Amino acid sequence: MGIIEAILLTVITAATPLVLASLGELVTERSGVLNLGVEGMMVMGAVLAFAATQATGSPYIGILAGIACGALFSVLFGFLTLTLVANQVATGLALTILGLGVSGQIGEPYVGMSGIKLQPIVIPLLSDIPFLGPVLFKQDLIFYMSIALIFGVNWFLFRSRAGLKLRAVGDSHASAHTLGVNVLRTRYLAVMFGGACAGLAGAQLSLVYTPQWVENMSAGRGWIALALVVFASWRPWRLLAGGYLFGAVSISQLHVQPLNLGIPSQLLSALPYAATVIVLVLISRNRRTTLINTPASLGKPFVPDR
Repeated sequence: MGIIEAILLTVITAATPLVLASLGELVTERSGVLNLGVEGMMVMGAVLAFAATQATGSPYIGILAGIACGALFSVLFGFLTLTLVANQVATGLALTILGLGVSGQIGEPYVGMSGIKLQPIVIPLLSDIPFLGPVLFKQDLIFYMSIALIFGVNWFLFRSRAGLKLRAVGDSHASAHTLGVNVLRTRYLAVMFGGACAGLAGAQLSLVYTPQWVENMSAGRGWIALALVVFASWRPWRLLAGGYLFGAVSISQLHVQPLNLGIPSQLLSALPYAATVIVLVLISRNRRTTLINTPASLGKPFVPDR
């Protein structure tokens, strides 16, 4: 039981940043915007969260710094793609490259420095439940935020008037504009939410997953998050399941290596990315379902009437 409990705890820790980053991108894509800069926003959130925590001694301020950094970084993407109508794919890739470069420069003084880990929050009574208590009710704040965001986003998208407007913008921005929906404002808010979630995911990496700063510590998780959105067919609950599935694949290398099976460690490290490719190939075979669920105006610019 102790071994299983330890494995589940590591899966949760590995899956949380994937769930957060992909959830933010899900909302962004539901509005019809494709932001490939998730990796850059994650790594910027990680370095700013670590720096703010070191400066103040409070990881909670670090969390706020990571969220704010991701949101502000996404505003740059929104200005270029929504206001200046730049190509979304090229701008997102540039945002990732920019984030990796700037984070390396900002984080240079913090390399090798011991971090301040975000401590778990123990929920009374519930944490005493055998097996489930330590796994689910002795977690850090960011884990609880990720679960709350899954509930909140699902309700927002499918139960609220504002969510209906956002989905309408993603399905047909021209029709939504004709009906009086402010397309640019809706997309800006969606992009900022996506950036905030990516920044929070980055904060989890530098405050919980490995409480230190290492250059390029996002290690491709932003790209996995993008694949997760497609894997989940743009639905929050499927995304949660997919996030934990990919998290389990990510930490499997840690439990396989001690078994001395003769598998090269480099191959084991590549497992999450190989799984991502395999999942995308399987999804592409079911092309009809993917096309039905994809927001129709995804990646298409909106030019308001002048």
